[in-house]
Amino acid sequence: MDVFQRTLLLSAITILPGVVSAGQKDVTVVGAGSTFVYPMLGRWMSEYRKIHPDLKISYEPVGSGRGIARTLNGSVDFGASDGPVSDVQLQRAAKRILHIPVVLGAVVPAYNLPGVPDDLRFPRQVLAGIYLGSITRWNDPALVRANPGINLPDRPISAIYRIDNSGTTFVWTDFLSKVSPEWRRRSGVRDSVTFPVGVGAFFNEGIVKEIKAHPYSIGYLQSTYAIDNHLQFGSVEDSGGRFVKADCRTITAAAAAARMPRDFRVSITDLPAEGAYPISSFIWLLIPLENQDPCKRRAVVEFLTWVLTDGQRLATSKSYAPLPRDVAGRALTALSGIR
Repeated sequence: MDVFQRTLLLSAITILPGVVSAGQKDVTVVGAGSTFVYPMLGRWMSEYRKIHPDLKISYEPVGSGRGIARTLNGSVDFGASDGPVSDVQLQRAAKRILHIPVVLGAVVPAYNLPGVPDDLRFPRQVLAGIYLGSITRWNDPALVRANPGINLPDRPISAIYRIDNSGTTFVWTDFLSKVSPEWRRRSGVRDSVTFPVGVGAFFNEGIVKEIKAHPYSIGYLQSTYAIDNHLQFGSVEDSGGRFVKADCRTITAAAAAARMPRDFRVSITDLPAEGAYPISSFIWLLIPLENQDPCKRRAVVEFLTWVLTDGQRLATSKSYAPLPRDVAGRALTALSGIR
């Protein structure tokens, strides 16, 4: 099935007595957005169905940009994004939108480098240089210095990027803009930017396919996709010159170093905290503050309550990191505003 057509349709939430009368059809809650969170959301929905088999949730992984657009125009009951909605977008929305953080993830530089079994270290300026087109070969002196003892080939680097409006691209370009003034000036931070070099692909799955098909390539993607597809991915240099690899501990360290605003919209890339993976991100579900359908409203709130409590224990099973307890607690409080 094509990723544009694919829809995850799972039973997820019990219909509570008095919410839906006998004889009425089951309620379906519809969501769309991030492919970044898709593996985790699928696991949550599958597990929740086992204990609450009566209500269906339909989620279409079409990318954060489309998820945001559908949430803002009211065509879905919730969206999912790994990049926050901008002030301008929120002002134009038909309804007020809550950002509810649900889990933490990482964007990693994954690559296909035949004959090089070791995981590489990527200096921060090298990643910017590859996507700016100023670093073009795998044996570039900056890469060689960072990886002593590894025989890097004299081969051109093939960079791969996301074509679609992508929260993963937002997180990646947010990091590149912090480490490279040239990147910030030329391309900036958005969910869809003009890449000076490279080949485009749709969704995290498309990046995986392109990396596998093309030796000597590199692409950015959510870490679960790299792990599940047995792709190598490297450590990334932090602001203190240390090389940090993405895992539950290092992603959590990035979140712990952040100051969380009231609306939960925060960047946690490149924070000056030891042991923090520098390309980490919160992932948000985007929830309209007002929902005229009491059945859907109740369903969304109860599912999210479970996600923010029992569901957090499942995060590491899909190579994500659970929310800090204080953030999860604040998110639970925010749910009380949905009406």
